[in-house]
Amino acid sequence: MTIQTVVVPDLGGAETVEVIELGLAPGDNVEVEDCLLVLESDKATMDIPSPKAGVFTKYLVEEGATVRVGDAIAEIDVADAASPTADVAVEEAPVEAAPVAEEVAPAAPVASAPATSSELMIQVPDIGSDDKVDVIEICVAVGDEVNEGDTLVVLESDKATMDIPSTHTGTVLKIVVAEGDKLGTGDEVALFKVTSSAEEAAAPATPETAPAASEVASVVAAPVAAPVVEAAPVAAPEDVPTGGDFYAGPAVRLLARELGVDLSQVSGSGPKGRIQKDDVSHFVKKVMKNKDSAVASSAGGAGIPAIPTVDFSQFGEIEEIKLSKIQKLTAANMQRNWLNVPHVTQFDDADITELEDFRKGLKAEGEKRGVRVTPVAFLIKALAASMQANPEFNRSMGADGQHVIQKHYCHIGMAVDTPRGLVVPVIRDVNEKGIWDISAEIMTLAGKARDGKLTPAEMQGGCFTLSSLGAIGGNGFTPIVNAPEVGILGVSKSQIKPVWNGSEFAPRLMLPLALSYDHRVINGGDAGRFMTHLVKLLSDIRHLAL
Repeated sequence: MTIQTVVVPDLGGAETVEVIELGLAPGDNVEVEDCLLVLESDKATMDIPSPKAGVFTKYLVEEGATVRVGDAIAEIDVADAASPTADVAVEEAPVEAAPVAEEVAPAAPVASAPATSSELMIQVPDIGSDDKVDVIEICVAVGDEVNEGDTLVVLESDKATMDIPSTHTGTVLKIVVAEGDKLGTGDEVALFKVTSSAEEAAAPATPETAPAASEVASVVAAPVAAPVVEAAPVAAPEDVPTGGDFYAGPAVRLLARELGVDLSQVSGSGPKGRIQKDDVSHFVKKVMKNKDSAVASSAGGAGIPAIPTVDFSQFGEIEEIKLSKIQKLTAANMQRNWLNVPHVTQFDDADITELEDFRKGLKAEGEKRGVRVTPVAFLIKALAASMQANPEFNRSMGADGQHVIQKHYCHIGMAVDTPRGLVVPVIRDVNEKGIWDISAEIMTLAGKARDGKLTPAEMQGGCFTLSSLGAIGGNGFTPIVNAPEVGILGVSKSQIKPVWNGSEFAPRLMLPLALSYDHRVINGGDAGRFMTHLVKLLSDIRHLAL
């Protein structure tokens, strides 16, 4: 039997995730693909499967811990016929390592220490997107000794910042990127001198040689590090300026400006003392709870009074229910969008009598295809056509507020209510797909959302959002725009209503629609034309073929 360590696999773009469930006990038998534990990111939960069959030994993390790609999380005792051979190889490694070490530094008195090295180019791992994102921070300098998992550079997309970790332990020989560059999956980051497996095998057997090996590494690294020694203080938290230049990325600075927070009052919890969005949010909560007006004014506050704290237990029995990470993130996003986006909502009804008759007529063919066609598929298709006819709704406000971004792709998100909270998977290139393709994707994504299997990449890149309460009920509601998108359509339950046709009132199936939009980008005329076009398509789906 051999102990195998299980690590966090590629999460498709998530920077860090939280351990929310540990379901096994030491001695439990596990099969391949059995769930070892459950992780939760900002937008989804993920089951981590067992890579091999065996006996579960122990967890290396606790519930509530935060982990990232490559972190060790559990150990499994697996059957391994080659394990005796492996033990022999480990015992022989120190003997083989010594001659190699002499080749690395033959003139040095510590040449007998086991130390072999090779050069390796570190690349950007899968970031869950084909798009390239900006390099906002270089966290290492030439000559630095870096451990596996240490942050090399920080990337920032339109939704998140991502630390790119080192996949090996070694010395930085060359950095091939600069701040402001754009990187994507597979792009080169830095050239490393990494230690070989022989050295790692020898180190435990001969601990007395460790200082000698360290001295060899220092001799090799010193001449390279000398020309750039002044760059090192940039990464040291104790040397971060306390004036106007703070150790924070652009997204954090923007959030601080929006909330009126003075970053000199905020303590950073990120790598090397970097201020993160959560640090700003926690600071704001602390200030809002503090009744001392002097402390509140030092933050420059947003001018929004805090809701008084109420002891509900004085009125009867209560229970405190902890919010999931998705629920907390949703609450924060909704509040931010409501405060930053000037909302306007426009209402209308669409006559979907013929649409519904046609949809029901597809039932037999749908059973043969294994696809269930719902009204949502027609709504998403009609939204894509309306966005093509009214491209103002396929824009986003630029970060500087001086320009808008016109998108030439059409990805539409659909809000899905799950036991863990509200998630929004995105259907891509809707304008290029038919009703059958869209219906199949709706079934797949909705199922993954309910099972907590969505990846971050499947919830990114939306241009517009559809929020349908048709299956639940209601006459209408005002949805909140999912910034940086500029529009969202709320759909309520369809009802039979009497409609005047010119000579009499006739029963028609009417669908209530509510279009909310960002008034900085969309004006009333744009919204009116969009809604009119959408209603026309839904009332007579033959227009979708034109």
